[in-house]
Amino acid sequence: MGTNGSTMLEPLRQGLPPLDPAAVSNAASCALPARFEAVREARLFTRRTLDQWDIGERFDDVCLVVSELVTNALRHALPAGTVLGAHQVPPVRLHLMRWTERLVCAVRDPSQDSPVERETEDFSAESGRGLFLVDSFADGWGWHPLAGMLGGKVVWALFHLPQTHQQPTE
Repeated sequence: MGTNGSTMLEPLRQGLPPLDPAAVSNAASCALPARFEAVREARLFTRRTLDQWDIGERFDDVCLVVSELVTNALRHALPAGTVLGAHQVPPVRLHLMRWTERLVCAVRDPSQDSPVERETEDFSAESGRGLFLVDSFADGWGWHPLAGMLGGKVVWALFHLPQTHQQPTE
């Protein structure tokens, strides 16, 4: 995964049964460059990953949420003066982590500012509805500042997956 999984999963422990980072059945991540085409790249990465993991039933919800989280990171969390389209170290990273009955999408960016302060109550506005959409389509979401060498923050969304218990045949 490239980062400390327990750091990224810390906020998911609030109000949920404990998640053991070692119990992740699948994990994938990709670096996203500082350009708006990265949103499309994130959706394509998510589609390929969910297809590999055979999680088609939540695809539309997950892709919408990934798009919003990545868009917010690119629009609001990059340091001042970052030129979108510049060739540099990708400042945003998308992580997808799957347990048996849960999927977590996490977007790491270099800002420690709260994503909530940017949102607007005017839902007819052209922008500012991203976290409203995340809240509407995910089963839970939150954010957590990162400490140490990573810095920045992680904004995550949780999706419950249907149980895939097979009925015994008689």
